[in-house]
Amino acid sequence: METALPIVWFLLIAVLWTGFFVLEGFDFGVGMLMPFLAKDDRERRVLLNTIGPVWDGNEVWLLTAGGATFAAFPEWYASLFSGLYLPLFLILVALILRGVSFEYRHQRGEAAWKRGWDACIIGASYVASLVFGVAFANFVRGLPIDATRTIHQTVGSFFGLFTPFALLGGITFVALFLTHGAAFVALKTSGDIRDRARTLASRTGIVTMVGMAAFVIWMNLGYSGLARGAAGAAPALSLWPAALVAVLGTVVLWLMNTRGREGWAFIGGGVAILALIVNIFAAMFPYVVPSTLDPANGLTVFQAASTPYTLTIMTIAAGVMTPIVLAYQAWTYWVFRKRLSVKDIPADEPVVAAAPGPVAG
Repeated sequence: METALPIVWFLLIAVLWTGFFVLEGFDFGVGMLMPFLAKDDRERRVLLNTIGPVWDGNEVWLLTAGGATFAAFPEWYASLFSGLYLPLFLILVALILRGVSFEYRHQRGEAAWKRGWDACIIGASYVASLVFGVAFANFVRGLPIDATRTIHQTVGSFFGLFTPFALLGGITFVALFLTHGAAFVALKTSGDIRDRARTLASRTGIVTMVGMAAFVIWMNLGYSGLARGAAGAAPALSLWPAALVAVLGTVVLWLMNTRGREGWAFIGGGVAILALIVNIFAAMFPYVVPSTLDPANGLTVFQAASTPYTLTIMTIAAGVMTPIVLAYQAWTYWVFRKRLSVKDIPADEPVVAAAPGPVAG
């Protein structure tokens, strides 16, 4: 049991990241698509309203994944924030700016005010998607860890993270979230916005299929634990089927979109993201942080894990709370399942008046 718990929590953290990217992926996609799908303010509000009731709930998966990593694998958490501090800081800033933009955009009616916050939503969505892809590619590729499990920091190490493989990961994440987001918009809207979303998804879907195939093949052949010859590495059976499903998911996403089957297209995108994250975590195993200096220096699941007592308490808590969270999110999506169109948006959005200042004496 003590030996199994670290593996169980490695899998649970993979599930949490999968949930985050499947749900938040289309959120990022909607943000990135605003310049291409919306021609005026009312159409931009339609796009924002498709994710308005759910975006903050989707980000709970990220908070839970981070908290679970800190509690279950403290050395993994410390290594990531040591070796990837600037990329993770960029992601944090992007997520904060994006959330603030959703809340502040409608507080004033001036066009310049709205355009400024829209630019923040768009830019933050691109930055978060790209850097998440670069970060996860580096999770698999590894960090420069020496025999004392110290991560070497060198001048220019931040830009050193943007290797060709990592950039391919970033581009793949951006293209996948764009296409997944377009499928979601087509599923949730009607009229011209729906037509534009389908047209755009048919174009970005091709890039997504090619990028996904190139990324998973490069990852499994070049950087997986199996490719490194690591003892206890995940077998090929867990790598290549996941890679195949990830690629087929993008094919379903593109094909169903071209046929006007938005529901199946969205499911295809979700399956592609799920299979991609499964492939990434399977490729990492048995490491949580591989070493680019010497495979023997990599931090494994068992070396990074907390005590068996801590993992046991966490397992009990997860067993109680996870079904409640899943039920609540499912209910939220069911309540807000209606399609939206420009007709649902009033012509003039009310402006929130500023609080009166003190009266001069």
